[in-house]
Amino acid sequence: MTSLPTQPLAMPGGSVPRQRGYLQRPDCRIYYEVTGEGPALVFGHGLGGNHLSWWQQVGHFAGSHRCVTFSHRGFAPSDTPPGGPDPAAYAEDLAALIAHLGLEKPVFVGQSMGGWTGIGFALAHPGALRGLVLSATSGPIDPRRSGAAAAEALARWSEETASRKAPGVHPAMGARGAAEQPALHFLYRAIDEMSVELDKERLRKRLYEARTRPASDLAAIETPTLWITGAEDVVFASPTVPHLMAAMPRARHVEIERAGHSTYFERPAAFNAALEDFLRELGDRSA
Repeated sequence: MTSLPTQPLAMPGGSVPRQRGYLQRPDCRIYYEVTGEGPALVFGHGLGGNHLSWWQQVGHFAGSHRCVTFSHRGFAPSDTPPGGPDPAAYAEDLAALIAHLGLEKPVFVGQSMGGWTGIGFALAHPGALRGLVLSATSGPIDPRRSGAAAAEALARWSEETASRKAPGVHPAMGARGAAEQPALHFLYRAIDEMSVELDKERLRKRLYEARTRPASDLAAIETPTLWITGAEDVVFASPTVPHLMAAMPRARHVEIERAGHSTYFERPAAFNAALEDFLRELGDRSA
């Protein structure tokens, strides 16, 4: 384990502690940052991100929570393991990070690819999370293997969104994000391009190959779960969510209007408000 020098972060009313470091895994190092004190929130980014993706959540929640961000294996500044990252390792990377930091029942927030991490961890470690947030993701759950209604919703969404992707527009931000928030759109792409050693198309293929589980598997997740989607997402089929979450005993869904795939990045106020409401439902007095 390697600790890196850092400074406290100034916040309204004072400052909060920070720490940075690398978690040593058998085949690579995982970079992480911890900002703030209080109940733990762990944020897992998507294919277009890294630990920096959550800057608008850390800035909002670090005054009352211990915010943990990390870069998945292969994503800068974490190491790329030999042969490239395997999504099958994500859940145990998270387990090792939680153990290393001594986190007691954190809330995990997973965006897109981070859903493979969060769902995988929740299934492998029942009861280890206080809450689970799935943002624009069903992770390893395949809507095509989850009943006729989910499959039909996926097919309709695929047809409706086929013509909504444009050259130069990052699909994870979408046309509205590019038009209305060009600086933010540029920042998203810049973060996406930081992981220069990573073959993202190969990883994308591995992710979809690992999407083999039916929605019925979600019945085993008794952890309270919040699904967050964007109404204009062209990457994840948000209309499938009501059908997928029906198997979960303690789940609800929030859809954010005028938002695409990356609600946390595009519409942080709405995303953070939804997360705060969820934390209060969990009995979090810090939210």
